[in-house]
Amino acid sequence: MSQVIKLKKGLDIRLQGEARRELTRLPLVHAYALKPDDFKGVIPKMLVRVDDVVKAGTPLFYDKYRPQVLFTSPVSGKVTAINRGDKRKILDVVIAPTAEQVYEPFEVPTEESADKENVTSALLSSGLWPMIVQRPYGIIADPGQTPKAVFVSGFDSAPLAPDMNYVLEKELDNLNTGFAMLSKLTPGKVYLGLKAGASGVLDRVKGVEVRAFDGPHPAGNVGVQIHHIDPINKGDLVWTVDIQHVAMIGRFFRTGRVDMSKIVALTGSETTDPRYFSVLSGIPVGSIARQVEIRPQRAGDRVRLISGNVLTGKKVEPDGYLGFYSNQVTVIPEGNKYEFLGWGMPRLDKFSVSKSYFSWLTPRKRYNLDTNMNGGVRAYVVTGLYDKYLPMDIYPLYLLKAILAGDIDKMENLGIYEVVEEDFALCEFVDPSKTEMQDIVRRGIELMIKELN
Repeated sequence: MSQVIKLKKGLDIRLQGEARRELTRLPLVHAYALKPDDFKGVIPKMLVRVDDVVKAGTPLFYDKYRPQVLFTSPVSGKVTAINRGDKRKILDVVIAPTAEQVYEPFEVPTEESADKENVTSALLSSGLWPMIVQRPYGIIADPGQTPKAVFVSGFDSAPLAPDMNYVLEKELDNLNTGFAMLSKLTPGKVYLGLKAGASGVLDRVKGVEVRAFDGPHPAGNVGVQIHHIDPINKGDLVWTVDIQHVAMIGRFFRTGRVDMSKIVALTGSETTDPRYFSVLSGIPVGSIARQVEIRPQRAGDRVRLISGNVLTGKKVEPDGYLGFYSNQVTVIPEGNKYEFLGWGMPRLDKFSVSKSYFSWLTPRKRYNLDTNMNGGVRAYVVTGLYDKYLPMDIYPLYLLKAILAGDIDKMENLGIYEVVEEDFALCEFVDPSKTEMQDIVRRGIELMIKELN
């Protein structure tokens, strides 16, 4: 029986629109895209031009500072656009798929012949290496380094997150192969964090060190799991991989081709039939959202499409594309309106972590929340509030102040190596000061990279 780690700090935000267990397989749509902005710290250098014909697995661009890290096409077809923004920044590379998918062939080692060198080489050439993210800093792993361990979270505790045991119920062989190959990359252990009491395909995975977590969100965050299993100190290096990406890596080593099929949960209060969809990575978010009816909105009201969950996801337009690391699409009200004397109303339908409203009387109720912040940015108030929602042995407020002050020594002492943006998302949600904490944390990480690397 695996060790159970109990967490008391955190908060489960219960929202309407959880995906029911029904899977719809979507056919190929008109376009797919790869977005450099999905990859922290990457400056893309193009390898293709508009009208070039590519296969699934053909390199589209590489990282300027690490040319061996390639980013490959999720589909075969023709490059129809390379969209650029300010200062010619590359926003996305768009491919119109062919009706019949064609795959780049790759030579891959077997489990018996695999070692760190040939597994690394195969992942780099196939464009799957960006699935491996290093801590500290939450950036793509450096293939020239060796981590002390690899960590994978087998569940997502964010609001309306997909059930990974359902998503991966037919992927056991791919998961086993994926974990076997990841084990070649480290002399240490490969850890799999599971939700205590849950059962499913992830219980049958082999070759991993299992730890179970019992507690509210952010128990499913891999950073929280690392903190309670093997904390990161100065000089330490660990790698993390999304659980669906583990299955993709295993599929690649079993078939020798890049197949970026994944299952995405369409969720949110404004969808009439939230459920699961089998898609290819890089699909337009609108192509998923259009599969169900969006609830009618009052005049002037809109909905927001989010690639990811409501805490850490990115706002996208209907013609925007699913993020590389996203397993969820959320549709909620935009909140582009004001309430007259809203602060003075009983607000029985609103959620609050304090007892200002009556939500504490109905802890099992699901809420229909919009994006309205209900106020502007205010000064920090030292209340100790954030400590209740971050289950790590760090002081979040003091770490944020050290980042704002640019004090490298204090940032190190206060735990900057252990956190990325998602670990502060819940603190940002409950923050009465309305501070963009995730942006502050990323600025701190970028400062550490600049000063120490």
